[in-house]
Amino acid sequence: MVLKIAIYGLHFGQDGIRIINKAFKKMEDKMTVKEMLNHVDHTQLKAFATWEDIVKLCEEAITYQTASVCVPPTYIKQIHDNYGDKINICTVVGFPLGYSVTEAKIAEAERALADGCNEIDMVVNISDVKNGLFDKVEEEIRQLKEACGSHILKVIIETCYLTEEEKIAMCKAVTAAGADYIKTSTGFGTDGATREDVELFKAHIGPNVKIKAAGGVSTLEDMKMFLALGCDRIGTSRAVGLCKGELTEGY
Repeated sequence: MVLKIAIYGLHFGQDGIRIINKAFKKMEDKMTVKEMLNHVDHTQLKAFATWEDIVKLCEEAITYQTASVCVPPTYIKQIHDNYGDKINICTVVGFPLGYSVTEAKIAEAERALADGCNEIDMVVNISDVKNGLFDKVEEEIRQLKEACGSHILKVIIETCYLTEEEKIAMCKAVTAAGADYIKTSTGFGTDGATREDVELFKAHIGPNVKIKAAGGVSTLEDMKMFLALGCDRIGTSRAVGLCKGELTEGY
């Protein structure tokens, strides 16, 4: 491909050079898109998601090499049985409201891992956060991480409901409990990821904690911005469609 472009440029002079530059720019854009998709948890968490929806999600994840598929727990085993190691499976626990008791969240996580899941996105008990019970929240995260073992645990703190003080407290709790990621949002709250929250996370999380931005990531510019800010993962149902130039709706 590169050789053909170069020959074209030599044959057609300055016009050819302009075409070369345009062609290489497109190649760079495609590489950038591919790199972005490698950081995406390709998501389908709608209450009415069908197996047909999940198959479409999985096929896209394989084709575009997304970091994972984030799916309802009910589909984990079926995905694992059909796709095996072709797909990295992520699921949610205590989702989306977070006020399940710790024992229930642990049971959800253990079953998900047994079914073939590799990554768990848990929702903190937001009521406990609002009540200032930060030590209790930290202990719950610690217990979930113990249940996950070497598997990745991401902690959703649902920033739209929290004050800055509470967000900072959650950064400290996630770090102290040994979780792998702090995640902004479920995508089902009143708002999603923002630049300000990601910058706040960066200032207050420990060196072993990564950031996942989720909720309201609706354009390629959003994806580029969050990755440039230092996010390691982007949670969205829109990414593949956006990269294909499609108008999409989702979270």
